[in-house]
Amino acid sequence: MKSTITKYSMLMLMAGVLPATVMAQQPKVANIRAYDKTGINVFEDPKDTITTFDGMKIKFGAGFTQQFQGLKHKNPDALNNDIGSFSPAVAGNRLKIITPGFQTAQANLYMDVQLADGIRLNITSYLSSKHHNETWVKGGYIQFDKLPFKGQVWEDLMKIATIKIGHFEIDYGDQHFRRSDGGQAIYNPFMEGNIVDEYATEIGGQILLRKNGFFGLLGVTNGMIKGNVDSLSAAANPDGDYHKSPSVYLKGGFDKQLLPDVRLRVSASYYGNQSSGDNTLFGGDRSGSNYQFVMEQNSANPKSTTGAGTPLAFSGRFNPGFSKKINAVMLNGFLKVKGFELFGTYEFASGRTARETDTRDVKQFAIDGVYRFGKTEDFFIGAKYNTVSARLANNATGTGAGPVVFSDDVKVNRVAGAAGWFMTKNILLKGEYVIQKYKDFPVADFRAGGEFKGYVIEAVIGF
Repeated sequence: MKSTITKYSMLMLMAGVLPATVMAQQPKVANIRAYDKTGINVFEDPKDTITTFDGMKIKFGAGFTQQFQGLKHKNPDALNNDIGSFSPAVAGNRLKIITPGFQTAQANLYMDVQLADGIRLNITSYLSSKHHNETWVKGGYIQFDKLPFKGQVWEDLMKIATIKIGHFEIDYGDQHFRRSDGGQAIYNPFMEGNIVDEYATEIGGQILLRKNGFFGLLGVTNGMIKGNVDSLSAAANPDGDYHKSPSVYLKGGFDKQLLPDVRLRVSASYYGNQSSGDNTLFGGDRSGSNYQFVMEQNSANPKSTTGAGTPLAFSGRFNPGFSKKINAVMLNGFLKVKGFELFGTYEFASGRTARETDTRDVKQFAIDGVYRFGKTEDFFIGAKYNTVSARLANNATGTGAGPVVFSDDVKVNRVAGAAGWFMTKNILLKGEYVIQKYKDFPVADFRAGGEFKGYVIEAVIGF
């Protein structure tokens, strides 16, 4: 017992001392969103025009999370049958048996390199995640806030422009700046992002222009989560349309400190791809959900795929499945008055899979209020409401008759309350109580009448 206590004491000491020690030794890298508390409510990377370049520098950062979960779930309206007991056969709808306990810990590693004056390289790796057991790279990109060209026209342009090229998190909407990303959960006052999770890493480039509080962005990517030079097979594209199209996204808005204690940001975003090989805008998370195994079907192997084809890494989320064609619009508003923050999202998207001939729609609304208090806003409390309405496609009928599109929309609603304490700017302890309900799902769907509720407590380190 004494040995166990000593080990835990050493771990807690390292968690408290290591971030401060590493930060003290880190060189200055310009135009980067901080990975600690000072990165909260920072959206696009800041434009640094003050730092003087004096040689190449390398900065390492990290994010760590550990959660304790006490959630319960049920689906009383579903056909809780075993596989094969109905004709035609339908998947068993019994939910996984979950008990209170620690979730899988997650960890991110960041490497930022100041290559030249105004030129930065980023590589982000997942050391531990719920989606994969092995360490793997999220993506990497090069960012230009200055160009190595002589001439007044280039200097004038780069005073307002930021160019990003590589494999990166696309800047569609503002919600992705507030969500948890694997071990990096310090920006998010809650456990999860939105029910429909808008997040994807794609290969391409974008240019952002900012002046006097106004900003505009244009991006073009390959429209898929990874590189692809293969031809698209008929099996994957039964609609007969085999070509791949790029994704185009646009963003514009206003973000300014209006008064010493008042900040306002509004933005509108569009993302579109008319023929993707496998688009993942609503399913591109490379790490996993912070609600583990809730509303998932039972399986002998906890790492397997459920009968509905949903990976267990993304529990509690809803993916409308627009893998072939997608057009999405998001409106965001953010207001901060002293310690009070209000953030809202309205989103409308339409799309389809390659098996479908008609597009379906999904609508999402989310709003959260957070009050930060204390001398340096080290404490916070918050509440969030999130609702989704979507047309559900059943692409796995097993009848050979093609996909069935249900005529009525399904709905998913979430209410969450949270509180947190920053022990230092690198260490956060937060907790959340959540209730999420599933309405109007067909009885053959394991989510029919579904609900999960309970608490999650999370410890976060970011530096």
